[in-house]
Amino acid sequence: MLNFTKMTGLGNDYIYINCMNGEKLKNIPEMTRKLSDRHIGIGADGVILIDKPSDLNSDCKMRIFNSDGSEAEMCGNGIMCVAKFIHDKGLSQKDKLVIETLAGTKKVKLIENNGECNEAIVDMGEPIFQDTNIPYNVYEAFNKDLDLNVEEEKIRVTVVSMGNPHAVTFVENLENIDIEKYGPEIENNPIFPNRTNVEFVQIIDKNNVKMRVWERGVGETCACGTGACAAAVASGLNGYTDENVTVKLPGGVLKIEWGKDNHIYMQGPANTIFEGMIEEK
Repeated sequence: MLNFTKMTGLGNDYIYINCMNGEKLKNIPEMTRKLSDRHIGIGADGVILIDKPSDLNSDCKMRIFNSDGSEAEMCGNGIMCVAKFIHDKGLSQKDKLVIETLAGTKKVKLIENNGECNEAIVDMGEPIFQDTNIPYNVYEAFNKDLDLNVEEEKIRVTVVSMGNPHAVTFVENLENIDIEKYGPEIENNPIFPNRTNVEFVQIIDKNNVKMRVWERGVGETCACGTGACAAAVASGLNGYTDENVTVKLPGGVLKIEWGKDNHIYMQGPANTIFEGMIEEK
């Protein structure tokens, strides 16, 4: 039997599995697809494994698998839930944790409300705009928007990496967007060899935006932490917003700050839904 915890950040839900004791899981992509299925599985946007860190200065390592079984570099809502998991399971009593990801090491500060750690602030690091390490086939300066051909239309996107790829496009009204049409087309555009997350952003004012997200390997989700950061960065670069931005998503609100140190700081909730056991076959 394999223990699991289902957790969520603004409806961005994952199945969390503790591998700190050296558990060896078989065929993780296939397992993820089965567990994530919302009809015959537990139901989730994917699976997150919590493993031993490779660095003695870190508290743990997280691996993120999308519901289609593909592995992602980073998950903003996921890392806040990992920090809560580590705290709630007594794996660390620290309120400041260092967590390894494929997008680098991130620092997370837990926030206690009414005796429970159910919120966190994550130092997401510096945004990346133009670098040979970014998985894009076209390298252009951030202030040169990319025009993508989608369904015989031109969609203008701003490309940002938060350790994982994002294509941000600005719209006048989110309610009028056919995300099921445009999301997968942009995600799988040949310009993105590793595919991309897609953010549709509506500007409200200098400190508030609304966003819907098409996550790579998942589809539309209630929230995306790295996507909210990318949206705030792209909005700032285009002169639409200031350094502090509240991103309103279908699942709730994330607060994003573009710090003077050029780091992006994200604040949001982390909640446990339920726990259970999986029969290993």
